[in-house]
Amino acid sequence: MKTLREFFGFSILVTVVCLVVAAWDGYVRGGSTWTALANALIIAVLLGVLEVSLSFDNAVVNASVLRTMSEKWQRRFLTWGILIAVFGMRFIFPIVIVAATSGLGMIEVVRAAFGEPEFYAQQLEKAHVSISAFGGAFLMMVFLKYFMDPDKEEHWLQRTEGVLARIGKLDTVQAVIVGTLLLVITQYFVAPEEKLQALSAGFIGLLVYLVMDAIGNLFEADNVTAKAGAAGFSAFMYLEILDASFSLDGVIGAFALTTDIVLIAAGLTIGAIFVRSLTIMMVKKGTLEAYRFLEHGAHYGIGALAIIMLISMNRDVHIPEVITGLIGAGFIVVAVIASLRANKRDLPA
Repeated sequence: MKTLREFFGFSILVTVVCLVVAAWDGYVRGGSTWTALANALIIAVLLGVLEVSLSFDNAVVNASVLRTMSEKWQRRFLTWGILIAVFGMRFIFPIVIVAATSGLGMIEVVRAAFGEPEFYAQQLEKAHVSISAFGGAFLMMVFLKYFMDPDKEEHWLQRTEGVLARIGKLDTVQAVIVGTLLLVITQYFVAPEEKLQALSAGFIGLLVYLVMDAIGNLFEADNVTAKAGAAGFSAFMYLEILDASFSLDGVIGAFALTTDIVLIAAGLTIGAIFVRSLTIMMVKKGTLEAYRFLEHGAHYGIGALAIIMLISMNRDVHIPEVITGLIGAGFIVVAVIASLRANKRDLPA
């Protein structure tokens, strides 16, 4: 019970608030019936569960970055970060994307989101190619950077990861691979009228990763107190962009359950805050140290999600979000089992 209160007390409080908002919204919009209220609650809970399942591997990767940050920036990640994650990445950022790709003004898009949710959903779906290209490129860089690290000593799949680590000795090889993937997939699988849109968004995702990685490297070896804030800010922004890459596809998927923007915001907020709490718990409990292959499993899940997002730039390809979430969860479960076996094997006879 202490662990539950310590790490999930705030999340439970936010969940209660979100469910109250969802119930009120369903009751008002549904003609003041108890059936509408119950349906709204069910949808909000399902969206929260979907968000957690899609982002669990994100929590593991977040924890690997967060444990290198100071206590102050860890607190900011849980407080400021959740505001950015919910209002910035799951509400404002999709509106910005719709405005940029549809030619509509920001005010028009906001009005559509609340007053004409079906129209807003259609516009967001039109931006699917750009969202998939950006998120796929960014996440593929996260995947390749982790496994193509020549200094990486702990391998789960020895042969495969050993080869990738050796390839990683080539400078900028990850960016070359991702850029080539973008060019090939765009050329052969994306509709002609959307090729430029896909390439632009994909290379922006690649560029954003390279910039954040460069800033992180700039402060990585510095122990000067004056620069600690800059290093913390760099890691904080990296985590927020990583969260955005995970959340954007989930925002689109949420419209499969409902077009009510209030319900979507409530449900995704529940999922986002629990992912934040899971991240903090992993850092405080030393989960990554206890399960040596957990990071590996999370990054394999990220690689799978990146591939799914890149191939879904072809509008004829649709992989349900539930399948995506199960793939990520599957890698996590297998990684935990492999870690336990390795720990048992290393015990003195």
